[in-house]
Amino acid sequence: MSKKTLSLDLRERVVGAVATGMSRRQAAERFGVSAASAIRWCQRQKETGSPASYKRGGDRWSARIDAHKSLILSLVDATCDITLKELQAQLAERGRRFSIGSLWRFFARHDITWKKRPPMRASKTART
Repeated sequence: MSKKTLSLDLRERVVGAVATGMSRRQAAERFGVSAASAIRWCQRQKETGSPASYKRGGDRWSARIDAHKSLILSLVDATCDITLKELQAQLAERGRRFSIGSLWRFFARHDITWKKRPPMRASKTART
């Protein structure tokens, strides 16, 4: 069963039916939604003025590592060939614990790359 956000129109019709005197369970049955959804939508209407859904998905954790951007970049500048594992250890010594994946995504998000070895020589394309 996939969980998808139901339309605002449907939510408003359910809330409107409840506002005209129908019970939440009756409105849910009439519009083919669960009673729990009808109850939640009516509660949200009461709290926020709209039965619209809250924002779904998105990144909720990057701000935690981004708060330490200057520290991370200073450690990288101090040791230009530092590995993610070494960076993770140095951050842990300073009380900042991040996974390798979090560090990887941090650098990808900020388009920060560095090569750990010199570029290879160009190969000869044709021999005569």
